Amino acid sequence: MARDQWHLTHEEDGALTLARRLPVRFDLAVEGRVPEASRARVAHRLRQDMWRALRHLRGFAPVVRVWRVPGGLHVRAGGTVAGRFARAEAEARIAALFQDPARVARWTGAGG
Repeated sequence: MARDQWHLTHEEDGALTLARRLPVRFDLAVEGRVPEASRARVAHRLRQDMWRALRHLRGFAPVVRVWRVPGGLHVRAGGTVAGRFARAEAEARIAALFQDPARVARWTGAGG
């Protein structure tokens, strides 16, 4: 598989999952909600920001799962990590992404 290829799967429950590797595994994960938007756009943009925040983790492979809920989208962001890592610190970095209104707007396409 080329470096820029990602697996984008549509699950039976209506979720969309973006992952580098299959099968999907969450060694760390944070869940959050964002306004209604394209699930694929949210998954790809969040994956980019998550990679930037966690690129120091050796063997990190991001996974983003997005599904529709009343009033928006529910997102599970995290992924697999080869080896030992500080889970609480890594999950705090992901959680901080959900708290940044500018990032959420970029993921959802709100405001340009």
